[in-house]
Amino acid sequence: MSESDHSPLIPKHVAVVMDGNGRWAKKRFLPRTAGHRAGVNATRSIVENCDQQGVEALTIFAFSSENWKRPKKEVDALMSIFISTIKNEMDKLKKQNVCVKFIGDRTAFPEALQAVINETEIKTADNTGLALTIAANYGGRWDIAEACKRMAKKVSSGEISAEDINESLISEEMSLSGLPDIDLFIRTGGESRISNFLLWQIAYTELYFTETLWPDFNNVSLEKAIEWYATRQRRFGQTPDQVINKKAVTK
Repeated sequence: MSESDHSPLIPKHVAVVMDGNGRWAKKRFLPRTAGHRAGVNATRSIVENCDQQGVEALTIFAFSSENWKRPKKEVDALMSIFISTIKNEMDKLKKQNVCVKFIGDRTAFPEALQAVINETEIKTADNTGLALTIAANYGGRWDIAEACKRMAKKVSSGEISAEDINESLISEEMSLSGLPDIDLFIRTGGESRISNFLLWQIAYTELYFTETLWPDFNNVSLEKAIEWYATRQRRFGQTPDQVINKKAVTK
């Protein structure tokens, strides 16, 4: 889809914190793992719907660097679900022309999971449709720190000077380099915080918080979020009149 083809009412890049799996299960007197498995179904549906809506990039928070603090039994279950889900969805995503990438420190994961992650990225690398990024063992502060390390090495080697470092260069070193800026951030589950997700990349993002628990977040829920986004006036520091006048000129 070209720049001119994309509707300004549809966000180019959506980021999602998929919260509420455990509470969804608890309400039904089920183990937390049942909530995580139900969350997989919701994720599959949202990936398909984003693709159909014309969203160019979708970034989802699958496992944060803080999630290791959860009970070992739950973490082990999450790893198992993660592996089986990626294996089951890999070929389907390839056929759907979805390009899958993972961001975060994957070295902490079991070797079996690392292997599946690598295989999925290789299999879908040439796909030109929806760019699906899965944040796993990811943290926004980690992302910024890693970018700083890479720039420090370039300064040390003489590739760049300290004076060369600016916002554009930092963005190039971040995990989502090459993707459109995030337009819409969605967090389910009733919490109204960012939780260390994409701290650099959401500077001008519209933030949408909903009480809906992730397993219940369906296509109608996504459409409501996009409809809300379409009502927002994205000013980027300009006055409302400037934005209106700019739109009038471009029509």
